[in-house]
Amino acid sequence: MDDFDRDVYCLLGLPFDAVDMAAAVRRVRAAADSGTRCFLTTPNLNFLIGCRSDAAFRDSVIHSDLSIADGMPLVWIARLLGLPIRERVAGSGMFEVLRGGDAVENPMKIYFFGGPDGVAERACSILNAHPSGVRCVGWQSPGFEPVESISGNERIDRINASKADFLVVALGARKGQAWIEHNLDRLDVPVVSHLGAVVNFVAGSVSRAPLWMQRTGLEWLWRIKEEPNLWRRYWHDGLSLFRLMFGIVLPYALWLRFSRSRQTELFVDLERGEAMSRIIVSGSVAESVPDALRDVFREAVERRKPVVLDMSKADRFGPRFVGLVLVLKKRLDGLGLPLTVYGVADGARRLFRWNLAEYLLP
Repeated sequence: MDDFDRDVYCLLGLPFDAVDMAAAVRRVRAAADSGTRCFLTTPNLNFLIGCRSDAAFRDSVIHSDLSIADGMPLVWIARLLGLPIRERVAGSGMFEVLRGGDAVENPMKIYFFGGPDGVAERACSILNAHPSGVRCVGWQSPGFEPVESISGNERIDRINASKADFLVVALGARKGQAWIEHNLDRLDVPVVSHLGAVVNFVAGSVSRAPLWMQRTGLEWLWRIKEEPNLWRRYWHDGLSLFRLMFGIVLPYALWLRFSRSRQTELFVDLERGEAMSRIIVSGSVAESVPDALRDVFREAVERRKPVVLDMSKADRFGPRFVGLVLVLKKRLDGLGLPLTVYGVADGARRLFRWNLAEYLLP
């Protein structure tokens, strides 16, 4: 899938694809079958809070090819904002769907990288004890060394030699995302994702919460029972969520609801300069993003020049437009080219702030 064809939204500073579990599984299977790269990220509330103060962590989510909402608080916020992200798509749940698939004769090949000593090895053995939709073809437990120390050629070569379809990284969210960013260009594995809890769940070292707790947003209580040291993280994240709800989410939800009747016609133009591409957005970007806007963004990337996004004539926009801008940033970052957002008036700056995307502004 072309990045600019994704149905992606900015939710509190991060891009999220509006997909359900079935669609996400299809995307992963298609990438594995075709050998097409899919960097999958599964942001939850902890990701969201951490990304606010860590630009590299945030960029690792922006640079992903598929970003799914792995947390009921994110789904609730999306519903409040009117976004079509209606279902939690947990990374561990996705893995279980793949595991329970009917491709027993040709299972997806999994490689585990990370986890406590002995856990990845045990997970690999358990996974291969009975035929299923996935088969483990290798594992490594690199310990607690820095990212650079566990990125040597020997480790990467072992992963590539396994001919795995799906690399499951389990190093802790920030470190795991950093390791993937550091090594993605050297990996031949089509699907790569940090799914830290999966290795523990498969190995049985941590049990997963009952389904009713997952669906009601109470899984954090179960996780604290299983891993008591997590309580500080959940306490900090809960307080941060409380502040975001009253300071950002509720005012933005009210604005979105009452601004729909005040949309103006959208015009978009591309100035093709020798030194840069200039995208001029005029009017409002309504709830649906027109193909003309996607086409202009796509052409600007294909020109392989720095991009200036001129918002001086922009009226109103929402999470869908900002999500598309994040895709534009992803593509330009991949080419080593800058994105400059220009001419943002006070009203538009407020909308970037409500999307927690002020980092896009000068």
